[in-house]
Amino acid sequence: MKLKIGDKVSYPSQGPCVIGPVVKRVVDGKLTEFHHWIVLDSGGEFLVPVDKPQAGGIRPLLEKSEIPTLLAHLKKATRSAEKWNQRARENAALFSSGSAFDLAEIVGSMSVLSETKRLQPSDRQTLERARKLLACEISEVMGETVSGAEAKIDNALRERKEDEEADNKAARNRPRIKNSEPFL
Repeated sequence: MKLKIGDKVSYPSQGPCVIGPVVKRVVDGKLTEFHHWIVLDSGGEFLVPVDKPQAGGIRPLLEKSEIPTLLAHLKKATRSAEKWNQRARENAALFSSGSAFDLAEIVGSMSVLSETKRLQPSDRQTLERARKLLACEISEVMGETVSGAEAKIDNALRERKEDEEADNKAARNRPRIKNSEPFL
């Protein structure tokens, strides 16, 4: 991936960023070039070596056409691991991938978990962080406010819950076979 000044990309655990000018710094006695990156939602700044931008899940922002697929992914949330330490490892791996779909996986699974039990502070922080990064990318791609993107996320999660409740109701209303003899 060739980076240019003004490109918008997603950096794992930071979210959408804009690429600033190349700056030179002396590191270990050697002159090194860095891209100056600015985090779009917080205004934070950091430097990434020019010769290693592909490392670590850096990717272009999603296309507008991918947002409906991303939101549909939220509707298919799976359950998180029951043990907090396994859940923390899984979520750390998903964060480090840099994928918006992995962020959606975290938001969906942690939201499902929050419906059945009270989240621990670390789980709440994980959910909030993933949700913030996801909303920021959707907002940037769609050209809307972060609150508008959060509403899209909330709607997808609400639809998932409604679909799950409808499935559960349908399962309860299915006729049961009373005769225990096998079908021939």
